[in-house]
Amino acid sequence: MHFCLLKLLKHFYKQRGIRWRISQSCKSANNKEYGTDLDSPLFDFNMIKAATNKFATENKLGEGGFGPVYKGRLPDGQEIAVKKLSRGSGQGLKEFENEVELILKLQHRNLVKLLGCCTHGEEKLLIYEFMPNKSLDDFLFDAMNKRILDWEKRYSIVEGIARGLLYLHRDSRLKIIHRDLKASNILLDEKFNPKISDFGMARMFGGDQIQATTNRVVGTIGYMSPEYAVEGKISEKSDVFSFGVLLLEIVSGKRNSYFVDGDQALNLLGYAWTLWKENRVEELIEPSLGNSLSYSEVLKCIQVGLLCVQENPTDRPTISLVVSMLSSNANLPSPKQAAFFGGRSLEESNEACSINYLSYTNLDCR
Repeated sequence: MHFCLLKLLKHFYKQRGIRWRISQSCKSANNKEYGTDLDSPLFDFNMIKAATNKFATENKLGEGGFGPVYKGRLPDGQEIAVKKLSRGSGQGLKEFENEVELILKLQHRNLVKLLGCCTHGEEKLLIYEFMPNKSLDDFLFDAMNKRILDWEKRYSIVEGIARGLLYLHRDSRLKIIHRDLKASNILLDEKFNPKISDFGMARMFGGDQIQATTNRVVGTIGYMSPEYAVEGKISEKSDVFSFGVLLLEIVSGKRNSYFVDGDQALNLLGYAWTLWKENRVEELIEPSLGNSLSYSEVLKCIQVGLLCVQENPTDRPTISLVVSMLSSNANLPSPKQAAFFGGRSLEESNEACSINYLSYTNLDCR
């Protein structure tokens, strides 16, 4: 077990008055023993290996920037999801420890629960509660599955994500900027309650800190705010922008990529803004929703989404204001032009792009 991670976990449990137990069944490469029972977040590698049937292909749930994720079942019958750090991953021990440090300190119904972790030689594993409905993108962008998400489910998911972000930004004892909010990082439980996951790239702010700057831009093109993607500026409004993209994806069932509108190729943000200006927003709505939707709620979500993706961070609402907007029937301000709106004619290029044309040497695309 890496010393820093061990120290972090011991400190976490000491703060909470939980006894750090020693188990003979778990030993690190240097033969030091560490706890693995239910009171400890350290899992035995052989137990996880058995739980996932040696990380069998049939148990693979998917793969993200961290690495593959496997379904497993512990000896007591509890189902788990195991994130296995890939050796070719852009993330490493720093991100692994960052996720453990942050998520062990966070408790909210709209955040995924970390059960523990495991290191064994070069292997690094994170063990989570199992989410039977996998991730939001498995439903939003699948021709068959999207029909399962009626408007009531979608609106509940929107509200749950917003509440989770509110907790991260304002209500927890830490102030956390997620930095990689996207559909594949929203997990769904058996009742389709959303849970924000993947805190490897998250940034912790001090109590009075409102912005930071980094030379290492990490995240997913298509969800990044322009000031973060271009200048490396991180703030609450970075997450608000990502939330706005996600909100427009939930309403439309479309990814934030380029597609045709008339004689131009627009990204989803530009397309939504064009429809808003031209009073054609009904064209943005996912067709499979049919009669299940509440038109007033859909319009509100589109308007809130456009407010969140405005180019200037100061024009975007805080997530606390977003939660208020979603829960009330008050009149909302009119959005300004969406960031990265600029479309291009079909003659200019036949290449499909994500949200922008950036070339940034320190950009870690996922």
